[in-house]
Amino acid sequence: MTIQLYGFWRSNAAFRVRVALALKKLPFEEIEIDILSGRQFDAAYAEVNAEHVVPTLVHDGHRVFQSLAIMEYLDDIHPQPRLMPEDAREKAYARSLALVAVADAHPLIVPRVRKHLGQAFGADASAIETWCRHWTTEGLATYERLLTRRPPTPFALGEIPGIADICIAGQIVLAEFNKIDLSAFPAVAALGKRCFDMPEFAQAHPSRQAGYSNAH
Repeated sequence: MTIQLYGFWRSNAAFRVRVALALKKLPFEEIEIDILSGRQFDAAYAEVNAEHVVPTLVHDGHRVFQSLAIMEYLDDIHPQPRLMPEDAREKAYARSLALVAVADAHPLIVPRVRKHLGQAFGADASAIETWCRHWTTEGLATYERLLTRRPPTPFALGEIPGIADICIAGQIVLAEFNKIDLSAFPAVAALGKRCFDMPEFAQAHPSRQAGYSNAH
C-alpha cells in the first residue's frame, strides 16, 4: 500500500489525518505544501487538489481530499482499528462530534478567511487574532458541553480513540496556537491529555513536524 499525504505542519486538517494514519499504523510519505505562503495555489498542486487546500491523500494513485472524508476512507480500506463506530447511532454521534471542529469552528480561522478579513474588511492583526480566539473558544465550549453530557470512557466513544477524539485533539492544538487557557474546559483538557499521552497523537502534533523547526 503506497500512501502520500500532501500536508503542512501548521494545517489542523493535516494533523487529523496524520493521527488517523498513525493509529492505523499505515506508513506514508508527507509532501509539504506551504499554505502560509500560498503554495496551495501553484499550478502543480492545483492538478492534485482543485480546492487549493490541504490535506490530500493519495492511495495507490487515487486522490482523496477533506480530512473527514480521508479518515472515513481509511476506515474502508483498513478497517482495524476502527476510527468510526459501526453502530448507526454511535456513528452519527462520532461524526457529529467531529463536525464541531471540521465544519463549525476550524473553517472560520483558516488562512484564506484571515486573509479575506484583512483585505475585504480592513481587519488588522489584532482584530484577526481576536476573531480566531473567539471561534476557537466557541468550539472548545461546545465540546465541553458535549463531553460533560456524555463523559469519555476513557475516550469520547469508549476504550479506544477514534474520529471524535482526533477532532477534539485538533481543537486543542488550535487553542495552543491561539494562546487559550484550557482551565475553563476541564473535560476537554482531560480528554486531550489522554490523547496526547499516546505517541500517535503526540508525534502528529504540529510542533513535532520538520516544517515547524524550519519556521521557528
